[in-house]
Amino acid sequence: MLGRIIVLLVLIAALLGGGILWFDYLNVIDAKTALAPLYRLIGREGRTQAELGDEDFINLDAERLAVRLEALALQQLDLDRKAADIEAQRGEITQMAADLEDRQRQLDDREISINAAANDADNRDRNVEGIAQQLNGMPPERAVAIIAAMNDQQAIDVLRKTEEIAQRDGTASIVPYWISLLPPERAAELQRKMVVSTP
Repeated sequence: MLGRIIVLLVLIAALLGGGILWFDYLNVIDAKTALAPLYRLIGREGRTQAELGDEDFINLDAERLAVRLEALALQQLDLDRKAADIEAQRGEITQMAADLEDRQRQLDDREISINAAANDADNRDRNVEGIAQQLNGMPPERAVAIIAAMNDQQAIDVLRKTEEIAQRDGTASIVPYWISLLPPERAAELQRKMVVSTP
C-alpha cells in the first residue's frame, strides 16, 4: 500500500512538473523565474526578472486619465472647429443683413424720389390745369399772346390740358382757334411737336 502511495505521489509530481514546463513553454506562466532557486540547486542558471520600481508598474488610473484627457482634447478640438464655423456663418449672416439693410435703404430712397416726382408731376399737372382754365376765361387774343410767350413744352402742355378739359366737360375745344391766332411758323412748330411727342 505504501508503495502505491509513493508511486502515485511521484506520478503526481511528474505530471505537475510537466504541466508547469508546458505552461511555461506556452507563456501562460513564467515558471523559470519562479523556479530559479531550484535551477540554482541543480547547478543551472534560472531566468531572472529585473526589479521594477513604483513608476514602472502600469498605473490603470493614470492610463484611464490619459485616455479621458485625450478624448477631452479631441472633443475640445471639435468644439473649437464648430465655434469657428459658427463665427464664419455669423459673419456671413451679418454681411447679408447689412446688404439687405442697404438694399432696403436704396429702395426707400427710390420710393421717396418716385413719390416726390409723382407729387411734382401732380403739382405740375394741377398748375397746368389752372393755367388752362385761366386762359379759357380770357379773351382769345390775350390768351394767345400768353401762349406765344411760353416755351414750346409749356405751350403744348397747356393746349393738351385745354383739350382734356373740353373733352371732360363735353364742350367744344378752343384750341384750334388759339392755334389759328398764333403766328403760322409757331403754330406749325407746336402742331408738329404735339404730333411727335407723347403726353
